Amino acid sequence: MTAIAKPETLRTDAARPVPRVMTGREKAAIIVRLLLTEGSGLPLKALPDDLQTALTEQMGAMRSVDRATLRAVVEEFVSRLDSVGLSFPGGLERALDLLESHISPAAATRIRSQRASNPNADPWERIAALGTDRLLAALNEESTEIGAVLLSKLPVAQAAELLGKLPGDRARRLAYGVGKTGHVQPETVRQIGLSLAGQLSAAPARAFGGEPEDRVGAILNIAPALTRDEVLAGLSEDDAEFADRVRRAIFTFADIATRIEGRDIPKVTRKVDQAQLVTALASATAGDDAASAEFILASLSQRMAATLREEMAARGAVRTKDADAAQTAIIAAIRELQEAGELALKSEGEGEE
Repeated sequence: MTAIAKPETLRTDAARPVPRVMTGREKAAIIVRLLLTEGSGLPLKALPDDLQTALTEQMGAMRSVDRATLRAVVEEFVSRLDSVGLSFPGGLERALDLLESHISPAAATRIRSQRASNPNADPWERIAALGTDRLLAALNEESTEIGAVLLSKLPVAQAAELLGKLPGDRARRLAYGVGKTGHVQPETVRQIGLSLAGQLSAAPARAFGGEPEDRVGAILNIAPALTRDEVLAGLSEDDAEFADRVRRAIFTFADIATRIEGRDIPKVTRKVDQAQLVTALASATAGDDAASAEFILASLSQRMAATLREEMAARGAVRTKDADAAQTAIIAAIRELQEAGELALKSEGEGEE
């Protein structure tokens, strides 16, 4: 009798599909396509033009991706996101925004000039980061056609702010010009951007930060009161308008009550030697100085205020020289906290009815 052959055992461990090997561009295109399919709003316009072009070309060259490859790319993408420990601003302009207060103006200007001359860089990113005054000057000086392109390439809120600061007739002509930009070629827009970025980046670097009146005011803040009064009197004779701006920039002991928040006073007093603090408070016996002294005491704990009042009574009369030095120490502490971002001065009249 012929033996019946047993059927082969069925294999249930079918081999898993192997993901395809993908390039970095292909992986980026897959992630973007997946996110767009899910309805995510991607800020792709923020990418440099060359990267936008490369991404578009890559997506145009691809057809379909199997599930195994899609899964592998997504898992790698998520893994990379999870492993990020520190992120950087992204782009030279954002890096400059982060570092500008820590590097010299000359270095920042040189970097921006090199950036503007780079044919692969997006000039409009550089232009949009410029200050309002520079952009207003460009809108006023350039032709209507160039100004219209500039407005069209800026973020809507920024363009609206600039338009509102232009003379009415100029604003109307530029708004009309924007309506004529629909058929301008992308390469023409790019060339306009490169030209504008080069011109605006060529502006000379400022050797000093801030305005002149602010620098003079900062110096006079910690100068003796007699010296401050003499300098201001001399400035008033030479340039009354500049002297007025300097006066507004000066912050003295008498301004503490109106321009410092009470919650910030403990920070200030911790940075001042207690003997100097007592001397400054004891010397403030009249007018705005007295109001500031009372404001300081009222902003401290009751126990601390009581201790200071006892020491003030024991201190007795204070010489003008000692009073100036003690009050200057307090002003210096306030300025130090302000520069460190730990304290903000209120504008004159802020909070008044």
